[in-house]
Amino acid sequence: MTALNPLDLYPEYGRSPLFSMHLQWFAAEDEGRTEDPTERKIRKAWEDEGKVAKSSELVQALVLLFSFAGIALLGKYMVGQIMEMMRFFFIQSCTIDVATGGRIAGSAFYSYFFKLVGPVFVISVAAAVLGNVVQVGFRFTAKVLTPNFKRIAPSFKNWVNKTIFSPEGAFNFFKTIFKVVVIGVIAYVNIRNQIPRLANTVNMEIVDAATVALGTGFRMLMEATLFFLALAIPDMIYQRWQHRESLKMTKHEIKEEYKEMEGDPHVKARLRQRMQEIRRASMMQNVPRASVVITNPTHFAVALEYQQATMIAPVVIAKGQDNMAQRIKEIARENRVPIVENKPLARALFASVEIGDPVPEEYWRLVADILSTLIEVERHAQ
Repeated sequence: MTALNPLDLYPEYGRSPLFSMHLQWFAAEDEGRTEDPTERKIRKAWEDEGKVAKSSELVQALVLLFSFAGIALLGKYMVGQIMEMMRFFFIQSCTIDVATGGRIAGSAFYSYFFKLVGPVFVISVAAAVLGNVVQVGFRFTAKVLTPNFKRIAPSFKNWVNKTIFSPEGAFNFFKTIFKVVVIGVIAYVNIRNQIPRLANTVNMEIVDAATVALGTGFRMLMEATLFFLALAIPDMIYQRWQHRESLKMTKHEIKEEYKEMEGDPHVKARLRQRMQEIRRASMMQNVPRASVVITNPTHFAVALEYQQATMIAPVVIAKGQDNMAQRIKEIARENRVPIVENKPLARALFASVEIGDPVPEEYWRLVADILSTLIEVERHAQ
């Protein structure tokens, strides 16, 4: 009988150390994450980890575009500074004392350096900020600046999954290849069209030859920049899709988040505010059933309902200020709801009681007096 080789049962382990990696290394870590991320999950990803949907291609394209545009606009100024710098150093090379004149030459160098590089640097920084603001708005978090020692010795499994065996890795790989090919085509076409002029630079003055060479190079760079800008649009769409995919949640995570949010005071406050907005929207329909409307008389109006059999205290069913107060009084008159002027009470109820809430105990006596007076008036009228 032939002996059974264990590798025949587990061929995925291979027959050499090269293939000894377990196939689970390449399994999806986010198995079971089928639900779209909640707004809370997206917000926490930004606040805790600094993760946002952002395309670096757009930032790079804007930096290149604005930098080259700045160089084109400041070209005359920069050429003048270069000529002045060369003139200064040529003169100094003949007159300066080598032993004592180093400080003058150094100061002049830094001065010309900042005059030439400074404007382009400022434009590049502004373009980088603009590229980020356009995509994610004015957001700042210090989390990304916090040292993370886990990055010193990253997990090889996670690195392989992310850079090779993942949609993001494949997208970046083909994007890089595509960029190299297109830039090569742009360079080839521009140089081929300029071959006669470039070959003739040996017969030109140095300024004219430099103009031809720099013009060809600048044209290639601008065309490549416009290509990067066009490439940034699909890259931005993909980055947003990939960002949401990376934040997808399991059904269990959504349930746990909902449980946490139920106890969140901010969420409770938001729900309470929403309920109050709904009540305000429907309060005009409640005015006809009010027992009394208490007014300021011009600035405030508060409609109270009281059913002795079912209510412990009167309830505010509508309230308004200025134009809203006038509208409440109009509806009250149309439906023959009593209107009572009591400036202190109207102002206090408007400021301290929300729609749907009962009248506080400290105002019970005042409201009771008003209601009892209305009952007596109605009884005598009958």
